[in-house]
Amino acid sequence: MTPGSAAAHDADRPDLTGRTIGFIGLGLMGKPMVRHLAARGARPVIHSRSRGPVEELAGEGMTPADTPAAVAAAADTVVLMLTDTPAVEAVTEGPGGLLEGLRPGALVIDMGTTAVAATRRLAEVVAGRGGALVDAPVSGGTVAAEAATLTIMAGGEEAAVRRAWPLFAAMGRRITHVGGPGAGQVAKAANQVIVALSIGAVAEALALARAAGVDPARVREAIRGGFAESRILELHGERMVTGNYTPGGRSSVQLKDLNQALALAAESGIDLPAVTLSRTLYERLVDRGDGGLDHAALYRLFTG
Repeated sequence: MTPGSAAAHDADRPDLTGRTIGFIGLGLMGKPMVRHLAARGARPVIHSRSRGPVEELAGEGMTPADTPAAVAAAADTVVLMLTDTPAVEAVTEGPGGLLEGLRPGALVIDMGTTAVAATRRLAEVVAGRGGALVDAPVSGGTVAAEAATLTIMAGGEEAAVRRAWPLFAAMGRRITHVGGPGAGQVAKAANQVIVALSIGAVAEALALARAAGVDPARVREAIRGGFAESRILELHGERMVTGNYTPGGRSSVQLKDLNQALALAAESGIDLPAVTLSRTLYERLVDRGDGGLDHAALYRLFTG
């Protein structure tokens, strides 16, 4: 497979035997992702703010590193799967940061959701050190991370994306090279706008059914397969009717992503009124203490 847009199938999964790959960030998404790299033969060098996942994965044969700089010194490709833009900046440019150990010609792949302006600036900084940055945020949540079926949106120069492609094929199913540096993050901002508004629509629809005295679970089944069908109605709608808000994607992270989307909108000279309202709703959800729940917990705003 080559850069463009493609769906990876099991037969296309790459052989990464002998490759040392750095991986920083071992949260809900990062841990299953690095396991898929190891399953394809890679030798991961790992680092995370939390010691628990590092110790767990070290027990599986992965090599821990004390600092991001040590990860970069050990590998010519480093994947970042971090929570937000400040975390990316701290890991790359802070004391003991990745840039301190960056090898000449190294490839840095940011697979978290990072602000577009910060991504483009970091791409220039990495290029100035003789490396290349690919921004490759993902969609699909922990379910897709565990199944190696992530949707991956890549931004960067074609040669750099080509180098990153085998790693993407080990972790994802649908992979698209969207454009130059920052383009992957623009695509992810668009993705998060659709996700947030769709969750809001499903939450309000099912809350309406409940308030009108009809079982929302039965309403969900009744409308599935029609024009209202969506992955959100399937997965997040089920969370709403069962009350299972174990996080696949946290509400606090959804709020962060909406803030970044609205910042990008302001920079681009466009008004997004529905997104502004969605942000207000997620602010209310987080303020009431539900920020650690799955973003489908928005339903709780309408049902008590």
